[in-house]
Amino acid sequence: MASPAVTRNTDPILAVLKTHLPARGRVLEVASGSGEHAVAFARALPLTTWTPSDPSPEARASIAAWAAEAALSNLNPVLDLDAGRPDTWPPVDVQAIVCINMIHISPWSATEGLIAGAARVLPDPGGLLVLYGPFREADVPLAPSNEAFDASLKSRDPAWGLREVEAVVTLARSHGLHLTRRAEMPANNLMLLFRRVG
Repeated sequence: MASPAVTRNTDPILAVLKTHLPARGRVLEVASGSGEHAVAFARALPLTTWTPSDPSPEARASIAAWAAEAALSNLNPVLDLDAGRPDTWPPVDVQAIVCINMIHISPWSATEGLIAGAARVLPDPGGLLVLYGPFREADVPLAPSNEAFDASLKSRDPAWGLREVEAVVTLARSHGLHLTRRAEMPANNLMLLFRRVG
């Protein structure tokens, strides 16, 4: 499967990752979806080792297909990993976790699990958690497109919807992950970067 959004956001996301990922870092991507991001980032960052993951069998099949076509030596086999159940995560040895467009299309428990899992597996100090997607922010008017998107998500599942940045920041801080950068991205999205601080 292919995602039109991936074509639009890959280069802007990559520009931030190039600045903040360790040059030879090991990266876990949570909720990799179609697998296009994993292939694009592994290809553009050849000194990193990229491990995609997704709880959906259909997504994992797509990821495996994209990976097979790309045949990149630094792209690991896809993992069966559910962000909302960090106690079931397979063992990983990574320095960074990247999660793109998951938080708003899942219940809040998935964000809680993602952050708890990240806090457990990322190195302390210095481990990096990168979140990308649309968010709500106090004192920042929500763009009409995001307002409509939020309503659409909630109509599909009341547990979904755009999350408050401050709620995510507070949750992350409770697990020893501290917001170090907020980057505005195209199409009214944000990238939030958190670090383990010893």
